[in-house]
Amino acid sequence: METVAGIFASRAAAENAIREMNSVGIPNDRIALLTPGMSDKRVERAVPTDDTEQPGMGAAMGGTVGGAIGIAGGASLGAAAASLLVPGVGPVIAGGILGAALLGAGGTVTGIAAGQALDKELEAGLPHDEIYLYEDALRKGHSVVVAFVDNEGAIYSVRAAMADAGAEGIDEARENWWIGLRDAEESEYKTTGRTFQTDEASYRRGFEDACKSRGKQSDGTTEFIGSPVGTDNEAFRCGYERGLSYQKALREKYKA
Repeated sequence: METVAGIFASRAAAENAIREMNSVGIPNDRIALLTPGMSDKRVERAVPTDDTEQPGMGAAMGGTVGGAIGIAGGASLGAAAASLLVPGVGPVIAGGILGAALLGAGGTVTGIAAGQALDKELEAGLPHDEIYLYEDALRKGHSVVVAFVDNEGAIYSVRAAMADAGAEGIDEARENWWIGLRDAEESEYKTTGRTFQTDEASYRRGFEDACKSRGKQSDGTTEFIGSPVGTDNEAFRCGYERGLSYQKALREKYKA
């Protein structure tokens, strides 16, 4: 099972991609749609951010649960939709079981709609390392579509459908995300007396790792010792700490 994700400037463009994927045989239960939601006091509470919280519908999903998200043209995406208040993002509409699972607590599978179980293979394939990019897109008012495909031919078809609908790919989104942060991070790093151009790769790895953790503090003892081969540990540490600060600032700014 492989995931293919695309970021779209509008929900309409995302829906166009979904229709095209349906036409080449990708069923709705293998597609997730994430799109910005309207602020609504009926959404009861935020998605939990602590892995000690128990998973389940009540804990992960508030407000609108159990309705189908309509897709232009009469189709609907999956069996359920949920209005979520996602820390650091704000209101989000998640379409289908997979949409709810993607934004579950700490990357775990939560909010499984109407008592339906998520296939273990899909659970294992959830792209946890990309969630911070999905969240960044949602903050900017964009929509995200993620398809789960199980053969090579389908992968090419899904990628083509997303490209035809105007999707930005995840690799491109990752680079654009860093470009948007780079100048500020370079200025901050220069205060250490070190050379950003030399250390940028290690610094960025640390920053991204903190974002992948969605701002959760590690135990402070092992995360830097085992940093990737070729990484400058001090630059990695600086980037990681800045990434944690960045995540904290987002949570404050977009507090539900």
